[in-house]
Amino acid sequence: MTRPPERLQRAPLAGADPGFPALKEQVIARTGHNYYIDKDDLLHDRVRRRLKICGLPDCTAYLARLEGPGGREEWAALEAEITIGETFFFRYAEQFEALRGRILPELIAARGNVRTLRIWSAGCSTGAEPYSLAILIRDLLGEALSDWSVTILGTDLSVEALATAREAEFGPWALRTLGEADRLRWFRRLPARSGRPHGSYALRPVYRRMVRFERQNLLSLIDAAQPAGGAASPIGPTYDLILCRNVLIYFNADHVNRIVRALGQRLQPGGWLLIGHAEPNPAFAQWLEPVALPGTVAYRPAGTVLEVDPPAPFMPPLLEAAAVEQAVPLPPLPEPPQDLPPAPMPEASREPLSVDAAIEAAEPAALIETVRRLADAGETAQAWRLLQDAIGGRGTEPALRYYEGLLALDLGREVEAERALRGALFLDRGFVMAHYQLGLLLARHGRRDEAARALDNALRLAQGLPPVTILPEGDGVSAHLLAENARGILSGIGGPPAREAARESE
Repeated sequence: MTRPPERLQRAPLAGADPGFPALKEQVIARTGHNYYIDKDDLLHDRVRRRLKICGLPDCTAYLARLEGPGGREEWAALEAEITIGETFFFRYAEQFEALRGRILPELIAARGNVRTLRIWSAGCSTGAEPYSLAILIRDLLGEALSDWSVTILGTDLSVEALATAREAEFGPWALRTLGEADRLRWFRRLPARSGRPHGSYALRPVYRRMVRFERQNLLSLIDAAQPAGGAASPIGPTYDLILCRNVLIYFNADHVNRIVRALGQRLQPGGWLLIGHAEPNPAFAQWLEPVALPGTVAYRPAGTVLEVDPPAPFMPPLLEAAAVEQAVPLPPLPEPPQDLPPAPMPEASREPLSVDAAIEAAEPAALIETVRRLADAGETAQAWRLLQDAIGGRGTEPALRYYEGLLALDLGREVEAERALRGALFLDRGFVMAHYQLGLLLARHGRRDEAARALDNALRLAQGLPPVTILPEGDGVSAHLLAENARGILSGIGGPPAREAARESE
């Protein structure tokens, strides 16, 4: 049932604040984030959060704060507010297929005589991307890693995001594409405490120490004279691999071309550049060789001899079944009640929520985009409340129930998570990711037969699709990869469905 509408409060529009245009101009000039040139209400909504924290009435007063004592620190806080982006482990499965099957093996072979690898993750946000690379490289090199000098640099404009990255602690939202076996291999469970998402994990030190972080504005690549608080000079070293994914969307076309050209100049001979799926541009061929790989496009310095062997399918390695048995089991989930009253939210989430055009749109995709943005920024409780307030009239949308389940997991409300995932499946029996996430949840709580049935459903549905099919709400996971992961988990938890799945795969 929808909560009373008086709990929702519309945010003032950017046009009603006379100081907003001047502030917007300074924000874009300082950060280069041309992304906000036509998104006044979105930028104003993010600025409004800083106004509330600072106790200021409008953008004119806020601009004076930015230009006065303590302005450097406030700029850092504002930049964190407007730049923190979506991040989770092994994001864009197609690109990690290419990294595992083609790019990194080729680099390892080419650098075998010097045994060095230099990798740069530009716009790394809270660290999931460079840490995913560390996991992958250690898996590829194995015991030989100790004989190599591997440098993985993560840079971002947001001081807050980098602080989170250095802590290397992640909640269920950032690990949502990983099975429990992968989590136990690469992370350790953290005890619950105030301010930490329920069910958080800490990355194991062997991966954590492979990555270092620095603050960097990509504009420094093309203009060394940054405003106060920005990076002082361009990055100098060259790299074997650069990832700059979903960062270029923030800049105007001229800046994008100049940044890509500068990134290409920082590639070693035979090196690789990966950008976001929506960011390739024919203009980049002036400086770099585009390489078509299954599901993605990569770039190399001009004149690189190109190979044609396709990459092998990527599946993060699963923990051996015996090791899963040794993990400390969580208590069994109770059966979900039919009518569960909403539990109180953390105090930090009780501020009024703005309702913009995206939330009021008839299509649930706009609501999901906003909810994901909030969750990616660490505001899971606010994302949950927003979804709960909006879901009443759209309760027949399976994707909304699915995200309700994922957010509930992040908040430790696992009974509600199970109910939401089952609700998504009641609405859509063919929802592969809902079967898969339900199976993971049940397996973590020792309900093996139910978990096996859910995972077997996910496996059978995935096997019925073309292998390259990208699954809805799967964050880039293909049917092939999901099937492989489900099969591996089933082999670990046992049970009749697992044995049947194993026979079918022979």
